[in-house]
Amino acid sequence: MSEYRRRSARVLVVDNADRVLLIKFLKSAKRWKRGHDWITPGGGVQDGEPLSTAASRELLEEIGLAVTPEELGEPVAYASGHVEFSWLQGTVRDDFFYHRVDAHDVDTSRMEKLELRHHGGHKWWTTDELLATTETVYPLELVPLLTELLAGRVPTDPVRLPWHH
Repeated sequence: MSEYRRRSARVLVVDNADRVLLIKFLKSAKRWKRGHDWITPGGGVQDGEPLSTAASRELLEEIGLAVTPEELGEPVAYASGHVEFSWLQGTVRDDFFYHRVDAHDVDTSRMEKLELRHHGGHKWWTTDELLATTETVYPLELVPLLTELLAGRVPTDPVRLPWHH
């Protein structure tokens, strides 16, 4: 077994207006009042699956965006830490890719049933909106990372972002 209990491949999808796409994740599939977080598209990596393949698969499934693993390249950031959820306990790691699009109309028709139960919509965010929001956005420290990426400074090694649980 790997050192991580779960790996996730996530993508910072940014449009030509320099907005990042985030998905509204409902904390409870049954109760809206438990709140929500904003997260990047992406999800769990299957055993033996390359990170870029998982990220490509998740983009098509969650937002209807067809991108090859080669187009995604290498991760630009990661966050890792311990979680204790009812469905998962242990050390997890999220790897983040960066992908530019001119524009994209989100299509959730390929989402799995569990994802649909937690899906509360989506929004394209500017960095100014991210700085001003009081809502919870993951990954933490997204704005400094986006600022670097939008300026054309893509890191040669993935940047470590703070863990959030």
